[in-house]
Amino acid sequence: MVRRRVQREPVAYILGRKGFRRIELLVDRRVLIPRPETELLVDVALEVGAESVLDVGTGSGALALAVADELPAAEVTAIDISMDAVRVAQANADRLGLTDRVEVTLRGIASLDEAGTFDLLVANLPYVSESEWEGLAPEIRQYEPREALVPGPSGLEAIEALLQAVGGLDRRPTALALEIGAGQASAVSELTRAAGYTEVDTRPDLAGLDRVVVGR
Repeated sequence: MVRRRVQREPVAYILGRKGFRRIELLVDRRVLIPRPETELLVDVALEVGAESVLDVGTGSGALALAVADELPAAEVTAIDISMDAVRVAQANADRLGLTDRVEVTLRGIASLDEAGTFDLLVANLPYVSESEWEGLAPEIRQYEPREALVPGPSGLEAIEALLQAVGGLDRRPTALALEIGAGQASAVSELTRAAGYTEVDTRPDLAGLDRVVVGR
């Protein structure tokens, strides 16, 4: 284990687990390691008191499972375009005993209209730009799945595609909460308004950086 850490492998991958809110998740190199900043999205779900939640790009299942854990009445749909991620999220749902309220599905944003209607959409999509990639720590660049971090040159491609898809739905989620990168708050807020959400605000993380955009 020490040898692996000396090679800059993240502790979560070495141990095979990572804490998130009140739950512990199994993680490996197929999925992004859940970050504390992403826990802010669970706070929004609690504020909304959502009874039906859609988690887009679920990865390890962290958001979907934490929401289900803290909102016992909530039904959660977790989707991802990676079969590897779907398998990890399903394993975590099984392990936590939440399969009765969390449905994990291989699906992309192109089929959002088939997912159903929801009180809340949450998403921690890739938002690292191509220019930022080389500056990231070796723990990230050498071990975590690049496709879960970099959506394209600007870093906004995945968020923009999601909000365009949401804006085209006949019945949009009542609210949405999106994790964003540094300096993206203004652009994502405008995209959220363009998707039909009139009340838009941002939430800072513990470092004081705008980290979540909320639309209602």
